[in-house]
Amino acid sequence: MIKKLLKFLSLFAFLSVIASYFLWQDYQKFLNNPLEQTKYEDIVFEIKKGEGLRAITQKLIDNKLFSKKVNRYYYWFYLRYNRMFRKFKAGEYEFSPQISVIDLTNLFISGKVKQYSVTLPEGWTLKQIKEHLASIEPLSPHKENINFYRQLGIKQENPEGLFFPDTYFYTRGTSASEILKRSYLKMQNVLLKAWQKREKDLPLKTPYEALILSSIVEKETGKSSERNKIAGVFIRRLNKKMRLQSDPTIIYGMGENYDGNIRKRDINEKTAYNTYQINALPPTPIASASEESIKAVMHPDKGKSLYFVANGKGGHVFSDSLIEHNKAVRKYILNK
Repeated sequence: MIKKLLKFLSLFAFLSVIASYFLWQDYQKFLNNPLEQTKYEDIVFEIKKGEGLRAITQKLIDNKLFSKKVNRYYYWFYLRYNRMFRKFKAGEYEFSPQISVIDLTNLFISGKVKQYSVTLPEGWTLKQIKEHLASIEPLSPHKENINFYRQLGIKQENPEGLFFPDTYFYTRGTSASEILKRSYLKMQNVLLKAWQKREKDLPLKTPYEALILSSIVEKETGKSSERNKIAGVFIRRLNKKMRLQSDPTIIYGMGENYDGNIRKRDINEKTAYNTYQINALPPTPIASASEESIKAVMHPDKGKSLYFVANGKGGHVFSDSLIEHNKAVRKYILNK
């Protein structure tokens, strides 16, 4: 009886060793092989704040990243044995389906979450910027209120032009307000650096005045190579106490009434922004200015031109005198 029992125990031990060996091999294969061979596109997987191991594992199964339910137990064992789960960082992760479980776990621990990007083009108004940010799904909405601008340190009632046009990277859950804040701080940094290196004889008293003029240059520029020339025209006009006579300022002052055309009555209407009617600069920028336009205003062209007119090819014809300018207007605008 004892001999039979010993034989049974020996056989059981042997089979247990064999089973343990194959189980261990299966476990190692699970940890080191790609998640799922049948997928080819990158996978986006989100770990929500406070989400437990059971829920995360179930989502991996639901998304067919773990092909067998036994893998759930493998993963529990792996994480608990190595004390890794508490190190997971919430966020949205993007990875290849060819990634191994070990590398996936390290990714969850690293916190290298999926990055999105949003571009705010130069020449946009704040209204356009906010509408664009509101249309992007991964961004949380911006809550418009005066306290937001006050907290940034913005004293102007109209914060137009104070936000730097650039590409900003962010993660899911970031608010549009955060993008605006980063854009504002970058504009302050770019503007201050440019102001410190400006030409010393400019008819501009503050960095804000330089930003106002930069926004007009931005809206007038068809070719980037002309920024300094256009800035030079406006600087010379300011020095001579001439009105800037910039069409984009008329358009901005018209607001929602602008229908794509500027008529004589629009030129003659005195708004706070119509530089055909007001002296010097308008009260605020009229759009977001690029760094190139800001630098152009700080270092304008040293020529003599006081006028320019669009040549119909994306550029402008510059004139030193009103007589020359009128000829250019007749040629390029009136087609005479």
